[in-house]
Amino acid sequence: MTLAIMQPYLFPYIGYWQLINIVDTFVVYDNIQFSKSGWFNRNNILLNGKKTLFSMPLRKDSDSLDVVDRFISDEAQNQINKILSQIQSGYNKAPYFKDVFPLVKNIFMYDEKNLFKYIHNSIVEVCTYLDIDTHIIISSAIDIDHSLKSQEKVIALNKTLGSSQYINPIGGTVLYNADTFKNENIKLKFLESEVPEYKQFNNEFIPYLSIIDVLMFNSKEDVKLMLKRYKLI
Repeated sequence: MTLAIMQPYLFPYIGYWQLINIVDTFVVYDNIQFSKSGWFNRNNILLNGKKTLFSMPLRKDSDSLDVVDRFISDEAQNQINKILSQIQSGYNKAPYFKDVFPLVKNIFMYDEKNLFKYIHNSIVEVCTYLDIDTHIIISSAIDIDHSLKSQEKVIALNKTLGSSQYINPIGGTVLYNADTFKNENIKLKFLESEVPEYKQFNNEFIPYLSIIDVLMFNSKEDVKLMLKRYKLI
């Protein structure tokens, strides 16, 4: 069984979906510390030819809390409406707007204040749209010592789930040791994503935007092909 483990991100770039698509089981952390500098509640879209950040407003709380203990602001609806208006304005002439905007709107309008549950739903919905049938598990539901950190926690999750191969984004080369995994009978691989260029109206291509951008400018069939454009190292 092949496994990947990631933090929960809102509409992340295509590399995140390449990782989900390549594995049998995908673990999404709910019991991981929230970070304002992370991509839990924000991402970038194309607006007037420029990379533009959107952000879901959160209730004021300690940033030391886990993602599962953070909540979307009770007054978030106005901001959600603004984000949807920006997406509509930015992409209403994109070739697949009519197919994708209802999906995006349903995700943003999901009636859930818990940040993790909100993001988890968005991941499931996009996977469904792209026919990705990877088994998705929430980390806290797995019977391990959740006080473990970093590599030790990842190995524990792999062993408990019976994984024979763990795949991590390429940035993990500085975090994980292949010999340590090998000693636990787990093969360690790294996914180096190829971020394919595609036509964004008549603008110069801007990479690493939200999956929203990819879906707006590419057919579902072409996006499925993009999911296979990576190297395993």
